[in-house]
Amino acid sequence: MLEEKRDVGRQTARDDTRPSEPGAAGMQPAARKPDDTDQPHRPEAADEDENQDAGGADEAAAEAKKPNILRRHPVWALGITLAVVAIAAGAYFYWLTALHPYESTDDAFVDARQFPIAPKVAGYIVAVPVTDNEHVEAGAVLFQIDRRDYEVALAQAKAQVASAEASIRNYDAQIEGQKAQIEAAQSEVKQAEASLKFAREDAARYRDLAEKGAGTIQRSQSSTSTLDQQQAGYDRSRANLAAARTQVNALTAQKAGAEANLAMGIAQVAQAELNLGYTTVTAAQPGRLVQLSGAKGQFAQAGQTLSTFVPDDIWVIANYKETQITDMRPGQHADIRIDAYPERKIAGHVDSVQPGSGTAFSLLPAQNATGNYVKVVQRIPVKIVVDQWPTDVAIGPGMSIVPRVHVR
Repeated sequence: MLEEKRDVGRQTARDDTRPSEPGAAGMQPAARKPDDTDQPHRPEAADEDENQDAGGADEAAAEAKKPNILRRHPVWALGITLAVVAIAAGAYFYWLTALHPYESTDDAFVDARQFPIAPKVAGYIVAVPVTDNEHVEAGAVLFQIDRRDYEVALAQAKAQVASAEASIRNYDAQIEGQKAQIEAAQSEVKQAEASLKFAREDAARYRDLAEKGAGTIQRSQSSTSTLDQQQAGYDRSRANLAAARTQVNALTAQKAGAEANLAMGIAQVAQAELNLGYTTVTAAQPGRLVQLSGAKGQFAQAGQTLSTFVPDDIWVIANYKETQITDMRPGQHADIRIDAYPERKIAGHVDSVQPGSGTAFSLLPAQNATGNYVKVVQRIPVKIVVDQWPTDVAIGPGMSIVPRVHVR
């Protein structure tokens, strides 16, 4: 009965919407579709609504009686639960093995004690046998300064040494001659002393004879005069001996001055040899030459920077947060990755941890005693030594490093 009413309603709607036949005056306007206001109230419509409400209630009751999704798909629910548990366990295992035992930072770089290359003497550069970024071994020649001026200075110093040595030999000869004169003076003193003794005894004897009347007064006076002459000769010989000895002392002092000149000349020779050696600037250790500015024909001043030398002895400075170094100790293994060569795996170990933050040793350290204080996590430099750097690539100071230290 309900289906028949629905068919009648659809057929009526199609008849109402069908256009009218065209008349003599032209096309007639389509008939207006009747709406609910044009239809009289029918009891059949109320019955239809009641039947529809009853059908909806039955459908809701049927839906309420259906089992939930877990009962309808228990296998899927169990699989999803196991997958979630497995993912959680895998994530915990990954954290426990790959994240928790390690401390990593991207605030790290390669460091070295690079220093400027500068000559110790001034002069024109006559040769530069190296080029930019070249690796050199210890003792390799980096710059050659004109040697001629320093060779002349060395020759002059050696000439002064030879002159001082000749003066010393001359003084030695004079001292030896003066010693011979001293011996002669000593002999004269002995001879004068013997003559004086004889003259003194002779004068005493003739004086006694004159007093006894056995001798003449003239003879006594003559012996006394001879005594005076011998006394004067003795005094003269002793004075000559003293003068000879004084002359030896003077020659010895002059010899000491010549020896001082010799020592000064030897020092000048050594300095001249050093200056001559300084004209050849060599590498003190293996490394690379960067920022080369010296060129052939350039006049280099003493202390002027001609290049920068980067030794082969390089390491990693990693600035870890202070909360990351709790378990960090020297000797712990570190895995290192270089940003420039990410495919290279490099191993190393912690060498030392700086006892203080990086800002504490900066040129202008932070002063937190005044103003409002905001706590900021500080960075602690950690030195990491690499076991073996790659030799087929260029690695130098300032390159970015990502170290991962095994601390637990």
